[in-house]
Amino acid sequence: MSDLRVTATRLFEGVWEAMITTSDPTSETPNIGVTHLDRRVEGVEVMRSADATHWALRVPVPREAISDGVQTFVVRDLNDDAVLGSFTIIAGEALADDIRAEVNLLREELDMLKSAFRRHCLETT
Repeated sequence: MSDLRVTATRLFEGVWEAMITTSDPTSETPNIGVTHLDRRVEGVEVMRSADATHWALRVPVPREAISDGVQTFVVRDLNDDAVLGSFTIIAGEALADDIRAEVNLLREELDMLKSAFRRHCLETT
């Protein structure tokens, strides 16, 4: 079992970035692999930080992975095949439908809260 932890930091200019930490600061550079649709993502970089407290992980998002729908990338420790984390990119109509549904749900909840608040105000006066 791996004691490595992956913490996402950002997605910028087509590169997903994260920080890898471990309980043993003297350990060697982790052997990290990233897959998308069970295919290995090329160009993954793991670099020790300047203060040697963690490693920076950089994963270039392949052009062919950018399309409508949900795309999930899995980050693994290749030494023991442990899944350390994942990140997801959502684009296109799937995203639009999801956001519309969330906004609709929020509107319904707001209407319910407004009604309950009005009822409360009438009962307490």
